[in-house]
Amino acid sequence: MGNIVRTKDLLDNFNLTLVAGKDGIHREIITSDISRPGIEMTGYFKYYPKERLQLIGKTEMTYFLGLSEEEQRDRAERLCTDVTPGIVISRGMDVPQALIDAANEAGVPILHSPRKTTRVISRLTNFLEAKFAPFTAVHGVLVDVYGVGVLITGQSGVGKSETALELVKRGHRLVADDSVEIRQEDYDTLIGSSPPLIEHMLEIRGLGIINVMTLFGAGAVLSSKKISMVVHLENWDEKKQYDRLGLDEDKMKIMDVSLPKATIPVRPGRNLAVIIEVAAMNFRLKRMGVNAAEEFSERLTRMIQYEKDILE
Repeated sequence: MGNIVRTKDLLDNFNLTLVAGKDGIHREIITSDISRPGIEMTGYFKYYPKERLQLIGKTEMTYFLGLSEEEQRDRAERLCTDVTPGIVISRGMDVPQALIDAANEAGVPILHSPRKTTRVISRLTNFLEAKFAPFTAVHGVLVDVYGVGVLITGQSGVGKSETALELVKRGHRLVADDSVEIRQEDYDTLIGSSPPLIEHMLEIRGLGIINVMTLFGAGAVLSSKKISMVVHLENWDEKKQYDRLGLDEDKMKIMDVSLPKATIPVRPGRNLAVIIEVAAMNFRLKRMGVNAAEEFSERLTRMIQYEKDILE
């Protein structure tokens, strides 16, 4: 993604105070893993992950304070390497002088946090994971329909933006038009958002660019949304067989995540916005365990069986 994360970003985004090592605030953080250097405090540095952000909690600090001055200096110097992006000290604990001296000497920022260790770790990890998440951009429109993130795809001019406009008029929310920036979180979650330049904007041929937020209010837009399904619009093709029962589950893969995909043929007289609303409601029903297509197929089987029994 080419997203460079520096220690300064942590200072800008969290309630952290810089205590020492200000020369190093532009050091790059290259991993979302955070290390708690407990075993290193005992003097064992063989496997020290020096390129990670280091976090010293109460346990590590209590051990450190029990060491002799000489040992404290030794550990502090070995903790502060030329690639260590920073040392976070949690729970508002006092920072020992040995650590301050070593950090200033080596240019390793020491960041002080008033919060509990586990809280600091989870917040910093979430922040870094979002920054390092795999990233892509797709051509399409992302709308939140009844709480379901629907990515509308289809070739240029098929009516994606017009459909989005109608959905917004019907009370749903626009996330992005034309280009959707997508980042993957965890193994199975895709979060879509809009490039900053075109946020809240819709381009409607014949009208030009319209600002959905100023026209319809803040409730009509959303800055990001988890993508749950894809609706692909295509011009109606007489020769193509379209799914009439909904038993074939089509999929679309974005990065490592497979999303359910419905292909909807477009022709005059079909209200796409309503079809997409129903697709979203149907998706929610399926998620709750109700599958209309399977139910219909079972009913049909039962009826055929019943007819057979009567005939026999």
